[in-house]
Amino acid sequence: MLLTGSLKSLLPQALRRIIRCNRLSISNTSGMAEGYKQANVVILHKSLADDFEKFCHANKGPLPLLYRSKPGDWKCPALSSDSDIRTDCLQYRLYEYGACTGSLKSLKEYAEQLKDMVTFYLGCSFSFEKALQNAGIPVRNVEQKCNVSMYKTAVPCYSVSAFCCNLVVTMRPIPANKLEATVLATSELEAAHGAPVHMGNPGLLGIQDLSKPDYGDPVHLHPSDIPVFWACGVTGVEAIINCRSPLAFTHSPGCMFITDLKNDDVTVRSSREVPQVHCISQDPLHYSIVSAEAAQKIKTLESLIGIDPGDRGIIHLHRQDELLKSCLSISHARSVLITTGFPTHFTYEPPEENDGPPGAFAIAAMLQALEKEVAIVTDQRAMDLNRKIMEEAVQLGILKRPIPLLSYQKESTDAALMFLCENGNCGRPKFDHLIAIERAGMAADGNYYNARKVNIKHLVDPIDELFLAAKNIPGVTTTGIGDGGNELGMGKVKDAVKKYIKNGDVIACDVEADFTIVAGVSNWGGYAIACALYILSTCEIHDRYLRKAVGFPQLSKKMVWLSALPSVTKEEKFLKTLVQHGVRSGKTASLEMEVDGLPFYNTHSLMIEKLL
Repeated sequence: MLLTGSLKSLLPQALRRIIRCNRLSISNTSGMAEGYKQANVVILHKSLADDFEKFCHANKGPLPLLYRSKPGDWKCPALSSDSDIRTDCLQYRLYEYGACTGSLKSLKEYAEQLKDMVTFYLGCSFSFEKALQNAGIPVRNVEQKCNVSMYKTAVPCYSVSAFCCNLVVTMRPIPANKLEATVLATSELEAAHGAPVHMGNPGLLGIQDLSKPDYGDPVHLHPSDIPVFWACGVTGVEAIINCRSPLAFTHSPGCMFITDLKNDDVTVRSSREVPQVHCISQDPLHYSIVSAEAAQKIKTLESLIGIDPGDRGIIHLHRQDELLKSCLSISHARSVLITTGFPTHFTYEPPEENDGPPGAFAIAAMLQALEKEVAIVTDQRAMDLNRKIMEEAVQLGILKRPIPLLSYQKESTDAALMFLCENGNCGRPKFDHLIAIERAGMAADGNYYNARKVNIKHLVDPIDELFLAAKNIPGVTTTGIGDGGNELGMGKVKDAVKKYIKNGDVIACDVEADFTIVAGVSNWGGYAIACALYILSTCEIHDRYLRKAVGFPQLSKKMVWLSALPSVTKEEKFLKTLVQHGVRSGKTASLEMEVDGLPFYNTHSLMIEKLL
């Protein structure tokens, strides 16, 4: 029997001959024939072949199709010069009506049945392990001399006819400081599953215990390692199981077919298409991916809205890349809760100002277009006003349909938890992300102040409690948008508010958000979020990561997203609606076409045009 020491340097043709003669004392092909592509194998009846090929094309991440044979053909000249699929895998599995009924070293005894069967060769992540090592990234399963860990997930693949199953992933522990290098090293190797589909907490994929893989071996993480997951060709095995075909064969997971194709046949992307990695949550730990081009566009938006037209000193409150990280987090969210409302004009009815609602509705419109659940929570006393404004927003075409309008009162010690989670269960949050835009924020003394240091607590419901409670609910993140430091979520920059903003020592909001977006006018922050979400949705690198490389790109919906963006015409009509309802400019209390004392025309209209 041959030992494993020299196998990594052997040529594929030699390795296949050794495997064919059953002379290896190994259980998987990880690390063998370094630099050459390996393949998952699925063999099924010819009557199912066309549908399985469609299934592969619909789920290219886990099932990158390298070659499809003709019925009864056990050679694959496009992949290897001298091969026989009946003998050239270390081990095979036999499936009958969806059940695994045995493991085999050879398929020759099934020669008659194979005449009516088609072989699919699918890309394998073993193919990129050498690329990781060349980039200075440790491959723990190779170091630990074991098979890679493979897990069933809760992520459904795109179904085709009888083929339906959930995604299977491989996991490789990667040092935290090597994540971006890992994505760079693998993103071009699409025939080997390409870039990761998830980085961080396995529970977000529905994986409960990393020490108990569904296939392969447990791979141990070093203290600084992050679990990184790639789409896996064993997804094809799950599809065969669920298909319940009378007879099918696959490779045994980890026992790949080794091809003659090298991994160096990749197209180098331009610098603008290079993927970047950003951490968007610590609990649970979660990273996201975006192209350098999309990230730069969003950073430009952040710069545009960061000007200080009122010369209030907000430049000192800026935190770099908060818009990008916030929008990446929102992009991953299923359900978003928005709050707005700053009753600064306490001597008027209504006391609300017109900075906040336009930005909130701009965000909501884009979330609707992205098919996310969205709701708005506001003060109980302002429910009728907001309901009327929402009805007109639908009539004006700003919103496609009305949004649930909620109010929050502290009726018990666990009221916030009950509001945010199903039956108060932290494991079942109703919302993944909370956004506050120009929402009065609680100061350190428990009061709420306008910019002139007037306490308006009697007009404000304790919605801050939802943001405080969210800190203790895993998977719920928050964003605060403001332009003066007294808005909900600005607690993250309260020291700067106290130092640089007039009356900051009194008015500074004490409640933090995970992400703090500072804008010259808060509405601009809302417009920027809508535009940034559009940019992310049209970023192919981010889209692939969001859908876990299963299904089809979502770019066909681009026109729907485009129509949801704010526009000068839409925002002009919306501001007129607010004025008609008596909602005043924040700084001047004027019922004119202005926000925060700045004219809509040639100020806000120009900002909208720049953001677009």
